Amino acid sequence: MTVERSLRLIAGGFVAASVLLGMYVNVNFLWFTLFVGLNLFQSAFTNWCPMMAILRKAGVHG
Repeated sequence: MTVERSLRLIAGGFVAASVLLGMYVNVNFLWFTLFVGLNLFQSAFTNWCPMMAILRKAGVHG
């Protein structure tokens, strides 16, 4: 799996998990959803994402 596909998988999982946690546990988990969304937004313009750096250091190719 490439870095880009891994990033989409992780971001989707984070968003889904934080929305469910926000609905059923505590509404403050929705702040994490906002953080992930803003991170994806800025990465569209800067082509840099912290998770991509982590994935590359972990050995994911792409």
